[in-house]
Amino acid sequence: MPVNILMPALSPTMEKGNLAKWLKKEGEKVKPGDVIAEIETDKATMEYEAIDEGTLAKIVVPEGTQDVPVNQLIAVLAEEGEDVKAAAAGAEKNAAPAAKPASTPKPASAAAPVASAEARPSGASRDPQAQNPRPAEGVKAPASKDQVPEAASHGADRVFSSPLARRLAKDAGIDLARLQGSGPHGRVIARDVEAAKSGRVLAAPAPATAAVAAPLAVQIPADDKIRALFEPGSYEVVPHDNIRKVIARRLLEAKLTIPHFYLTVDCNIDKLTAAREEINAAAGRDKEGRPAYKISVNDFVIKALALALQRVPDANVTWTESAMLRHRHSDIGVAVSIPGGLITPVIRKAEQKSLSAISNEMKDFAARARARKLKPEEYQGGSSAVSNLGMYGVKEFYAIINPPHATILSVGAGEERAVVRNGKIEAAHLMTVGLATDHRAVDGALGAVLLSAFKALIENPVLMVV
Repeated sequence: MPVNILMPALSPTMEKGNLAKWLKKEGEKVKPGDVIAEIETDKATMEYEAIDEGTLAKIVVPEGTQDVPVNQLIAVLAEEGEDVKAAAAGAEKNAAPAAKPASTPKPASAAAPVASAEARPSGASRDPQAQNPRPAEGVKAPASKDQVPEAASHGADRVFSSPLARRLAKDAGIDLARLQGSGPHGRVIARDVEAAKSGRVLAAPAPATAAVAAPLAVQIPADDKIRALFEPGSYEVVPHDNIRKVIARRLLEAKLTIPHFYLTVDCNIDKLTAAREEINAAAGRDKEGRPAYKISVNDFVIKALALALQRVPDANVTWTESAMLRHRHSDIGVAVSIPGGLITPVIRKAEQKSLSAISNEMKDFAARARARKLKPEEYQGGSSAVSNLGMYGVKEFYAIINPPHATILSVGAGEERAVVRNGKIEAAHLMTVGLATDHRAVDGALGAVLLSAFKALIENPVLMVV
């Protein structure tokens, strides 16, 4: 029976690929290990390696064709002793997108894609996928001989390896059978051969879980199953209130759906500390003799982040599936601890407000938040957020992004540390700041630019008033 060759899925999210080049012609013999085609994705060019023996009866999709859907029939292989013309004629009937392998009499397994040596840096893996089509790592495939790795489907004496690995091993005089493959399904790839040449051994990576490739889902144990782990009467049941339920749901959603990326920087706050003391000393008094305002380090942080977002407008955004929302103002949410949870009131247009205005607004928000009297419009939305645990002595941490924000700043304690200046060790007040970004909206480089702008402002607070 003819073997259908389908467009492979080179990653769990790939939907289409380009058929760059056919390396075998119709009527040519094909044996396991032959590279018959090159497939292009947006990140690499993959070599398509045969794992069945026969004759290439019909090329259904010509080279140069772009946006070929995954699992669409691209060629037909006639097995040994089979009528090539009949197999080619039958290919016309199957030219529509092929069904899933599990539902076809002869699953498509005639070739396996391998990254070409030219497509990736020398230190990168050249074997992202070993079989076509193959489920993601950790997901079991149907147990037919055509859906198991090359070594199993063609005899135990055949080593499951990439073409590049075989060439390197041959040049170095290394027996592939003695190597432990670190590629998918134990496939021996180039880095394994390089490791063997230098006397090192690469352990095969642990298979990924099925949840990686499957749609995001969380299996939360039922209450009774959790309680069964503890002795009855050894705990007190404290029911969740609505705020705790909302917080839990949003945090879980954020960690599952937002690709967090983290950056860290140390900020010298010597000038900020001096400016804060001078500003607070100059504060006027109200009728009761209390200071009109008392600026905190956190007030400076809010203002600095607001101005930094104005200097780096591409980071002052919100991700949506259809478009990026670029905000005109810096609306900064500030995490406030309340009994039973956390809430994030928002300082609107913080870039336009003075430090004293931000300070007084935050005091009002914090008091009403703890009394649970904030209005929805006072804690919803915003373009970024600040979470400060410095008052608890925490040196460094990373907060979870609060949707719809694309960034959140984590502020640690300011402390005196030893620094080197002009070859001499001196004392300085440093504060470690972490930035978590939604990598879909603010990638690492853009996040670094934003953090650099923040550092410049927080280390030179005079820039906040010019």
